[in-house]
Amino acid sequence: MSKTPTRKRPLVAEKRYGAKTSTAKKKPTRKVAAKRRTARRKPVRRSGITGFFSRLLRWVLRLIWTITWRVTAVVVLALALAVGYFYTTLPPLEALLDGRARGSVTLLDREGDVYAWRGDQFGGVVTADSVSKHLKNAVIATEDKRFYRHFGISPRGIASAVRINLSEGRGPLSGHGGSTITQQVAKLICLGEPYDPASGMTEREYEAGCRAGNVRRKAKEALYAMAMEVKYSKNDILSIYLNRAYMGGGAYGAEAAAQRFFGKPASALRVAEGAMIAGLLTSPSSTSPTNNLERAQRRAATVVRLMRDQGYLTPEQAAQAQSSPATLSETAEKKAGGYFADWVMSTGPEFFTRNTTEDVIIKTTLDQRMQKAAEEGLKWVFENKVRAGSKAQAAIVVMSADGAVRAMVGGRKTKVVGAFNRATQASRQTGSVFKPFVYAAALDLGYSPDDLIDDSPYCLNIPGSGEWCPENYDKKFRGLVSLTDSMKQSVNVPAVKVSESVGRELVGQVATQFGIKSDLAAGPALALGASESTLIEMTGAYAGILNGGSSVTPYGLIELRLMGDEAPLMGTGGGIGERVIQESAAQQLVYMMEKVISEGTGARAQFEGRQLAGKTGTTSAAKDAWFIGFSADYVTGVWMGYDDNTPLTGVTGGGLPTDIWRETMMRVHDGLPLRDLPMARPRPPSDFGQEDKSVPIPVDDGGLVVNGNGNGRGSILEQVLTDIFGSNERSNRDSAIHSSDSDNR
Repeated sequence: MSKTPTRKRPLVAEKRYGAKTSTAKKKPTRKVAAKRRTARRKPVRRSGITGFFSRLLRWVLRLIWTITWRVTAVVVLALALAVGYFYTTLPPLEALLDGRARGSVTLLDREGDVYAWRGDQFGGVVTADSVSKHLKNAVIATEDKRFYRHFGISPRGIASAVRINLSEGRGPLSGHGGSTITQQVAKLICLGEPYDPASGMTEREYEAGCRAGNVRRKAKEALYAMAMEVKYSKNDILSIYLNRAYMGGGAYGAEAAAQRFFGKPASALRVAEGAMIAGLLTSPSSTSPTNNLERAQRRAATVVRLMRDQGYLTPEQAAQAQSSPATLSETAEKKAGGYFADWVMSTGPEFFTRNTTEDVIIKTTLDQRMQKAAEEGLKWVFENKVRAGSKAQAAIVVMSADGAVRAMVGGRKTKVVGAFNRATQASRQTGSVFKPFVYAAALDLGYSPDDLIDDSPYCLNIPGSGEWCPENYDKKFRGLVSLTDSMKQSVNVPAVKVSESVGRELVGQVATQFGIKSDLAAGPALALGASESTLIEMTGAYAGILNGGSSVTPYGLIELRLMGDEAPLMGTGGGIGERVIQESAAQQLVYMMEKVISEGTGARAQFEGRQLAGKTGTTSAAKDAWFIGFSADYVTGVWMGYDDNTPLTGVTGGGLPTDIWRETMMRVHDGLPLRDLPMARPRPPSDFGQEDKSVPIPVDDGGLVVNGNGNGRGSILEQVLTDIFGSNERSNRDSAIHSSDSDNR
């Protein structure tokens, strides 16, 4: 029986080629098994109302997600297209650095030296890297602390601004704007929309449109800002801002501001100086150091605190900057120009001064030595003779006899730009400084300074107002007084009687021809200065008395030319005009006014033994106090009072205003030789052909009396008055009184 051989496994070198994978199934691990069970588990389909709402919710969520991502995609695409469009319209960087819309004005004094700038000054191009790091850091800390981290707009800043606006009761976009520096640059270049005169829009309307804060404009501004972020680097954008931003005092850009205020380049600014310039960006006009240095320093202190809080300054550096605030350099302070420069700019043609597109040079009448004299004289009196804390104001005008203004102070703060000028803009009641025009009219008709007038009670019936009885300052009557005595003691009743005698219409005409352009009072109180006028008008009228009786137009501009041109475009716009009164009458009036200072109410004006003439004036209730007078060389007018018409306490024209006048004129005349006034003493009685002139003879209208029997000058007066008014009409010229009992001192 044969045996079947047992089949043996083949000899295979398994390890030679690697072990084969076993075909036997391995048990899955627990995790894998659990995952498989989960995968095989079918979702439980809920039934009933719960299942319905569950499926509905899932469907709504899927729909919202689908709509959201698609809408987002469309919005992002639209934003990208809009930003891309604005990107293509952006000009090269160099075209955006000088953004001046106007030219500059350089003002020269009478010697040809520069003393002030106006208009849009541009000191030259700077970059974010070339300016002082303190200025750069101050700008970022103040205007946009996340400047280097945002993409042109700051959602956090906008949200904060909206919250502040709503909390302060304004609209969400009214007030705080939350604008980044990039957005401010977009606004500065008006979103690339240049001004087109042919559009029918004024330049002011164009600028207002550039600053509009409506939603549409804000949205466009944001797109433009993002396009700028793509086109330019951060430092490029900051450079545009530092060159185009207005920084007060007429300075556009950091370089112009640094030179204007501190007399140094923008690269050399200290911490306090950089903080002051950065502080100007929010409100450049009101915080300009040439306008209000104290306010500019307070704002700079706030900027320094921001720089410290944001890590740009150590506490020690911040403390040092706050303890040593920036001040105007001597050159900048000298060249602020003040009230005089503002006045000259207002008198020139607007297209060459305030709205010039060219760089203009104006030569003026200013004498810087006299300007300093006026400022120091005013300061000395207020420091030494006015109680501390007084809010009283004062103004000064110094001019030559031809109307050339040599100095001007429009208020106690002299280093200002664009401030209210009390010398040229404040119309105030004139009081007794008007009386010389009353006597000028009489002298021109033939009266003499020695003619007598009866200072006694006197009343007029004013139609519609009733009886009016002028009173003297001291409530006393002096009887017969000469015209000279009534002038030097500033007696009211004689002045009214003379005015009524010669005719108040004639008095008004003389005052107007001498240069008083303001409306004059129509009633008899005209003689007592019931009318209002400006200091420069009154000083110019007195200059006409000094020059022999011819009118003058006060002026400060000598010539105007474009920078680079030799030939002037225009010359002097003022000077001596037509004759108002005869030269002999003017000389006699000077004689009467000299007595005011040598013997009368203006005695405090005397100095150095010079011949001086003038007139004091105080208005009703002491709201205004004046002194206007002259030497043979210069005329100076002084006004003092409160801006709100509060009455002065214990002040008359013969007091503090006369002190200011004397202190100013002493400094103005320092080093000048003594010169006699152009005055003529009254003719002696023998000139009238009458030997006995001791008995005064009264003449009609006001109790005027003359030395003699009524012939000569009296008959000339009667003839002139008859020709003007008619024989029966002179007593019916009264009308409503504008003011009563102006003070005579």
